Amino acid sequence: MSCEIKAKERAGIINPMYTCQPAGAQYASIGVEDCTAIVHGGQGCVMFVRLLFSQHLNENFDIASSSLHEDAAVLGAVHRIEGAVDVLLMRYPHVKVIPIITTCSTEIIGDDVEGVIRKLNKGLLKEKYADREVHLIPVHTPSFKGSQVTGYDVAVKAFLQHFAEKTEPNGKINLITGWVNPGDVTELKHLLRMMDVDATVLFEIENFDSPLMPDGSAVSHGSTTIEDMKGTANAIGTIALNKYEGGKAAEYLKEKFQVPAIIGPTPIGVRNTDTFLKNVSKMTGKPIPEALVRERGKAIDALQDLTHMFFADKRVAIFGHPDLVIGLAEFCLDLEMKPVLLLLGDDNPTYVKDPRLLAIQEHAEFDMEVITNADIFELEDRIKNKGLELDLILGHSKGRWVSIDNDIPMLRVGFPVFDRAGYYRHPTVGYNGAIWLAEEMANVIFNDMEKKKDREWLLAMW
Repeated sequence: MSCEIKAKERAGIINPMYTCQPAGAQYASIGVEDCTAIVHGGQGCVMFVRLLFSQHLNENFDIASSSLHEDAAVLGAVHRIEGAVDVLLMRYPHVKVIPIITTCSTEIIGDDVEGVIRKLNKGLLKEKYADREVHLIPVHTPSFKGSQVTGYDVAVKAFLQHFAEKTEPNGKINLITGWVNPGDVTELKHLLRMMDVDATVLFEIENFDSPLMPDGSAVSHGSTTIEDMKGTANAIGTIALNKYEGGKAAEYLKEKFQVPAIIGPTPIGVRNTDTFLKNVSKMTGKPIPEALVRERGKAIDALQDLTHMFFADKRVAIFGHPDLVIGLAEFCLDLEMKPVLLLLGDDNPTYVKDPRLLAIQEHAEFDMEVITNADIFELEDRIKNKGLELDLILGHSKGRWVSIDNDIPMLRVGFPVFDRAGYYRHPTVGYNGAIWLAEEMANVIFNDMEKKKDREWLLAMW
């Protein structure tokens, strides 16, 4: 039996599973308080990304655009940045942080973003906005390489490069969550609270699951502050949950300020959550309390109820962000399932050396494939043309037609999920996330059993 890790052989992309780097930088920016990003490119580079965010989280987001047109693409467009910064500051008195996020067009024409930021700092900000704290941060995210995953990684590092400032130890840990949902942040904060650990959560998006209050006071916005980001240089250590979504920032803090760093594993499933809690305990000296041991026991009990009877030997395909896909694959293996196909959707050459994938490869007891630079057509092609048999698909909503057309049950997980209600409220991390994932996988399998009349009588007996 073997596990082959290889790049997609076919040229071109059909039905991409990710969008481009600026989208990831925008997702990082919405987690920062008093922050509105300016995307230096065409209007569509903001409009379509905001639509994805709104579809996924059912909230609205403020992201600005320098709104390039044909003349700017030919003659240069730094003047559009100057105008955008001025308009943004005039209209929104609360804005303090403005990342300037580049796109494919502005990277190709070679606009000097750092130069125009220096000009604005010496000119406009001193002359017109001298009484305001304003931070302009260059974030280079050319769309012709990488993906939304690398864009998020680049942006997190850019924020901390700008703000992190060594002063006095603050007794906190830095927790870089990666591209997660509000429900994940709630679960992570719960685990840390149970351990009595004070943490700076980067970037804090829990409030995107916001209430509608009688006085209209509640709005969806990120809550990571400037002071939070400054204090990252003074932390006990940094834990980045996702290697490819925050790992660069953790390494930067380690190299620049000697803040110890632990990168991964993504705490999906019992095994990886155990490792996360042990890492927190080791970094802070705080013990893992009995209450979390009980939560772990409840998770194991829930998984035991399902694993042998319903999950064992089920063949699964998984696509999405790399850390999520790998974490889900490890979870499936713990549930006696067979993740026969993993699809990672960008051109990162380091995937083939990822120790987690190499460990899966070394211990594979069945034939499986890991395809890098993949698209969702790779999944469809294997099902329709190469005889791939599946019992379950795990991935985001862009793969729904593969599931529907081939009559294979699918659990929506990852980003974006726009054809199911409220999934952003539920965690995929921690012990509670393990329970939710397992029970939702079971429920879509149960629905399929009933639909196809495949041993559906079991559901009345188990």
